[in-house]
Amino acid sequence: MKRLILFITLCVLISGSSLGQEDILKNVSTAMRAGSAKELVKYFHSVVEINIDGERSNYSQTQAEVVIRDFFQKNPSTGFEYIHEGASKEGLSYTIGKYSYKEGSYRVVMFIKKFGDNFAVDTFNLSKE
Repeated sequence: MKRLILFITLCVLISGSSLGQEDILKNVSTAMRAGSAKELVKYFHSVVEINIDGERSNYSQTQAEVVIRDFFQKNPSTGFEYIHEGASKEGLSYTIGKYSYKEGSYRVVMFIKKFGDNFAVDTFNLSKE
């Protein structure tokens, strides 16, 4: 009986970890489609690396919100979709997406790491296609 309870507890913990990451991907997608920097940065780690067309820097969530808001103002969203998702052998998850705006699109590459019990976007890259 104790083994059964332990097994069920482990299953719940493992599935909870996966749901956390899936929730982030869903919520990031919604924020990208809406062009909402305020919503997007909620899923960033406390310090995130942002690279926009080769200009790379580390930002706090507050600074990242300003940078992303400026990007969205210059390139208003007409859509966002994930193209590919994967993970490295070390457990680092990544996604590749396409952010569309009136004049074209950007390739969006995100690296998602687990920090403690939570997943967060660690690196956010935007490059014009």
